[in-house]
Amino acid sequence: MNRRGFIQTTGLSAAGICLAGAGMANSILNSKVVKRPICAFTKCLQFLTFDEVGEVLAQLGFDGADMPVRPGGQVEPEEVKTGLPLAVKTLRKYGMEIPMIVTAITNPADPISIAILQAAADSGIKYYRTGWLKYDESKSIDKNLDEHRKTIEKLAELNEKLGIHGDYQNHSGASVGSPVWDIYELMKNVDPKHMGVQYDIRHAIVEGAYSWKLGMKRIAPWITTIDIKDFVWAKNEKNVWRHSNVPLGEGMVSFDEFLKEYASLKVEAPISIHYEYDLGGAELGKKETTMNPTKIYEMMKKDLIWLREALKNRQIQH
Repeated sequence: MNRRGFIQTTGLSAAGICLAGAGMANSILNSKVVKRPICAFTKCLQFLTFDEVGEVLAQLGFDGADMPVRPGGQVEPEEVKTGLPLAVKTLRKYGMEIPMIVTAITNPADPISIAILQAAADSGIKYYRTGWLKYDESKSIDKNLDEHRKTIEKLAELNEKLGIHGDYQNHSGASVGSPVWDIYELMKNVDPKHMGVQYDIRHAIVEGAYSWKLGMKRIAPWITTIDIKDFVWAKNEKNVWRHSNVPLGEGMVSFDEFLKEYASLKVEAPISIHYEYDLGGAELGKKETTMNPTKIYEMMKKDLIWLREALKNRQIQH
């Protein structure tokens, strides 16, 4: 699809987004030092080509992409040796970097996992998110954590060797890291220079409504990258209370309190905005969406503006 056809089809022009062009995007981004680049988790843009992703992010005003490199992602693990360098090269045409990726890596000895990290490091990608570790209910909590600690330590060794940084995400549910406190048990012997935490405030508040600050302080030395999203509690069609994702600032996340804690860490690493509320299936990574792309881009732009303003209010340079 040519540039004009893409713009007309995706609704960039209709959404009122300035079409500055790749040259302008490059000059703007390279004119300042971006300490905390704001990236879009591009799971919601998997219906686009790499060229289209690059152009959309540039026109929306993002600093880069947080790209899924996992089964069903924008780059499939088996194609990483060619697919990831192509993605990086393509997005750079639009002034967009890929400073971070999301993987399903949990086995430091797996050849495909090693290939992903090698390709990422060779492409200049600094951070990756691991997959989630699970609790084996046939074993004690301590036994589980002992085993998973060894995995994390081996990943840290691999990261040091390859020159890349790994992050484990805290996530609501019943997996390792959901309570946040158990992440400390995994990380306590690991050098934060090689392995750390991708802190997700939304999931932290779901699991620790009033205690999340304690958990954050506990793992603070290992927090590097962060995820940004918001939620509310609502009843589903079965009249059961569930957490439901909403645009930034419209939910229950205490962003002012969180950013106060975050600022104290003085972390200079990428920030990833996750779009997990209803986007017509795009939020699930579907290749086809029932929502007009114009609306998707408007929602992405709205969250980006909101976050930049929140950082500004807290005097956090990005």
